[in-house]
Amino acid sequence: MPEGHTIHRLAADHFARFGGRPVRASSPQGKFSDSAALLDGMVLDRVDAHGKHLFLGFDQVGWVHIHLGLFGKLGFGDGKAPPPTDTVRLRLAHPDAYADLRGPTTCALITDGEKGAIHARLGPDPLRPADDPAAAWGRIARSRTTIAALLMDQTVIAGVGNVYRAEVLFRHGIDPYLPGRDLSRAQWDAIWADLAALMREGVRNNRIDTVRPEHEPEAMGRPPRQDDHGGEVYVYRRTGQPCLICADEIRTAGLAARNLFWCPRCQRRPAAG
Repeated sequence: MPEGHTIHRLAADHFARFGGRPVRASSPQGKFSDSAALLDGMVLDRVDAHGKHLFLGFDQVGWVHIHLGLFGKLGFGDGKAPPPTDTVRLRLAHPDAYADLRGPTTCALITDGEKGAIHARLGPDPLRPADDPAAAWGRIARSRTTIAALLMDQTVIAGVGNVYRAEVLFRHGIDPYLPGRDLSRAQWDAIWADLAALMREGVRNNRIDTVRPEHEPEAMGRPPRQDDHGGEVYVYRRTGQPCLICADEIRTAGLAARNLFWCPRCQRRPAAG
């Protein structure tokens, strides 16, 4: 499932291509036909993103709410759009560009009030400047749930997925099984600031990179990482490989229905007392 940086990038890409212009809207698949007919010829005048939720705003019609889920894809093209396939849920187009949405979990035309209700049930997003990390801290500080599971709970903090979860905990040397209530406020503030910086880089580069300069392939004399995910990371999908810092073996285990990755030496919990 795409993480929050991808959704914010998609919002910006939509506005760059279609913002302020009337668009042709269609649903070749047929599942969004009635709403597409209402959008056809309307101007895309605003976009928004919160966590893994994308919102495209059209004149006085409302918002298209998109959640890609596990299988959704959004692709862009330049120039005149080719004939669509019948897997396209929503196509937006004008003579210079087009965008095709396939297989989303959600694609719905909603009102301002319905959009507000979605925001209300989501936690703060590190990529939304006005969002307050204290809202997440209030829940984390009271919770017996592991910090690794809390970071994946979109009602606690929105936009963090499996990659950023694993990487930010490694970067701060935090045991992923540490209960939220045992995390210090200073640790939480550092995690939030780091997520905001890493995810902003993710938006700019359209990929996730989390290793510090001294651990880049050139600095360490190691080959670049080869993975469909792309990007240089410390622990994500590096099970059994040596840690880039301590050379211990990276481990994995199931947690909150996802695979967790961590270094047992670099992320060792301090002894009590």
